[in-house]
Amino acid sequence: MSQESLTICTHSGSFHADEALACYMLKLVPTYKDAKIVRSRDKKVIDASTVAVDVGAVYDLEKLRFDHHQAGFTETFDDKHLTKLSSAGLIYKNFGKTIIKNRLNTNESVTELLFNKIYDNTIEELDGVDNGVERYPSDVKPKYQSNSSISSRVGRLNPAWNEPQDDDLVFTQFEKAMELMGSYFLDCLDYYGKSWLPCRSIVENSIDNRKNIHSSGEIIVLEMYCPWKDHLYTLEQEKEIKTPIKFVLFEDTSGQWRIGAVSINLHSFTNRLSLPEEWRGKRDEELSQISGIEGCVFCHANGFIGGNKTREGALLMAIKALNQSSKTLLDEHK
Repeated sequence: MSQESLTICTHSGSFHADEALACYMLKLVPTYKDAKIVRSRDKKVIDASTVAVDVGAVYDLEKLRFDHHQAGFTETFDDKHLTKLSSAGLIYKNFGKTIIKNRLNTNESVTELLFNKIYDNTIEELDGVDNGVERYPSDVKPKYQSNSSISSRVGRLNPAWNEPQDDDLVFTQFEKAMELMGSYFLDCLDYYGKSWLPCRSIVENSIDNRKNIHSSGEIIVLEMYCPWKDHLYTLEQEKEIKTPIKFVLFEDTSGQWRIGAVSINLHSFTNRLSLPEEWRGKRDEELSQISGIEGCVFCHANGFIGGNKTREGALLMAIKALNQSSKTLLDEHK
């Protein structure tokens, strides 16, 4: 079949983030890169299309039918996920690895790692929103509204109720939605492939070397600064580390050293161990005198980060914070 005759059909009427991204992702697959997008709910048009997305009430990979609205549809990304797939999730599940390899030229193991990461951090949100899955229990009242999500932005591209609703105008707006979702997806893909992924080896090396830094294994030193938090929690689980890491040391852009407290999880502001209370909010010479460590620069008022002029000084701050915590625990159990 020639490229000119390939068509991707999705439903007409109001559009959503999931099918806008599904159509865009399909056109990232070499086979469908020049396929024509059509929007219809007419069964004859759907049946005649090469691929049908978010319309047709059928999910059948062999027939290239990717709808999720039909009764009995329960497909999820894998057995570890509970969120039912939308059309975005269906296309990603079946074509995501091809897209990743083509974009980033990755090997099998890296492709698999990115495939799962991008689903968790980018695609599952769209699946949840389109299928009406609440992120929180319904009886929890949000403290503020959030109206700037990517799904909300796509929704606002639909013509307003008091604007013309002709098919040509809606199709033009749908093309804008595809470009918005495509730009969002490719930005995420490039970030995880080109920025997030290279951090992993830096954090892993630091974790593997941690007992050379301090016998407790609760302090790591990054050979260079990188966004470390996400990888740290994952690698702790993979390596089955029994004693959690408490502090991460790294050099900042000014050449001074930071000591960051590790929070209890990626989304929490509560630390596994904060810097000592008497240090918090203090700076420079005052902090050096209180801590008994030369070269101190600051300690945040919440105790989640501090600084020293040297690597040795930052390490002493971390060790002293650990020792004070151990002494406090001993005192409490006397």
